Amino acid sequence: MKITPIPSRTHEEIHRVEDPESGLLGIIALHSTKLGPAAGGLRFRPYPSFDAALEDVCRLSAGMTYKNAAAGLPLGGGKAVILADPATQKTPALLRAFGRALETLNGRYYTAEDMGVTPEDMAQIATETAYVAGLPTGTFASGDPSPITARGIFNAILTTHSRRHGHKDLSARRVSLQGLGHVGWHLAQLLREAGAELTVTDMDPERVDAATRAFDATTVAPEAIYATQADIFCPCAIGGVLNSATIPQLRVSMVVGGANNQLATSEDAARLHGRGILYAPDFVANGGGIINVATEILTISDRPGFVADKLTALDRTLSKILTEATAQNVSPDTVAVSTVDGIIAKVAAA
Repeated sequence: MKITPIPSRTHEEIHRVEDPESGLLGIIALHSTKLGPAAGGLRFRPYPSFDAALEDVCRLSAGMTYKNAAAGLPLGGGKAVILADPATQKTPALLRAFGRALETLNGRYYTAEDMGVTPEDMAQIATETAYVAGLPTGTFASGDPSPITARGIFNAILTTHSRRHGHKDLSARRVSLQGLGHVGWHLAQLLREAGAELTVTDMDPERVDAATRAFDATTVAPEAIYATQADIFCPCAIGGVLNSATIPQLRVSMVVGGANNQLATSEDAARLHGRGILYAPDFVANGGGIINVATEILTISDRPGFVADKLTALDRTLSKILTEATAQNVSPDTVAVSTVDGIIAKVAAA
């Protein structure tokens, strides 16, 4: 096992992790521990290069700092990635090797599920370290966070819709949904139950076919989702999808989704605002998953009560952000970043 620090001006710690015997190549990034130990998921995907993975893990870990603070959790921001194809290269030995690397951080970072990772994978990692959440079994096991993530996004959709239209009735509304993974699928169920019509896309044709049958959904090619006529666009796949190329194509009045780092740059928030599109900042809208995971990290006995209270508080936070943004005539992202910066500064000064 070789763990090499990577110098950074933006993060407290970044480590390159290599284990030739198991084939592990990964990165662990701790953005901030000002509010508590860093927490954030493990992403398992075949990045085109190490630099691409490094850029992704740095953006994701910074986003977790904001997400955890917005959710009112005593946790900092961190993230980890493994550079490999989960369909063909994931092995118990590789996961256990990652667990040994995680153990060397002595609790400064807790990991959980993200793209390409399951609760069962977390159980493998947990054979080598205690700093794991999202486990399938155990006294405080929180399991798959996807349903709670989806519930939080659904709540954010209702709140954003209410800000735009004065009510939360989604019947006869059309939602364009990008990504039918665990979170996207659960969100599609909630939206359909609320009466919304769905237009969906995903890179996996089998998921698209299944959604057509399950939700009576209209389907489009992945590249066509941005120009789809709808009321709400829900990005629930990869980050950076709201950018100078896609924002001019949008034919919606609201954007509320589950993907992390939806904005390619901070200027893209202003682009959405300039087009009159109401954007729910992703690190507020998709905080349900980490709230669920936090019950395990913090050893909360009443998980349902804790999750319900935190989701309600998160929804109030989003409502306040949208109200203030409207009053100031600025993007909600500007207000959300300022709000969270204030939370972190207050705790750091205490």
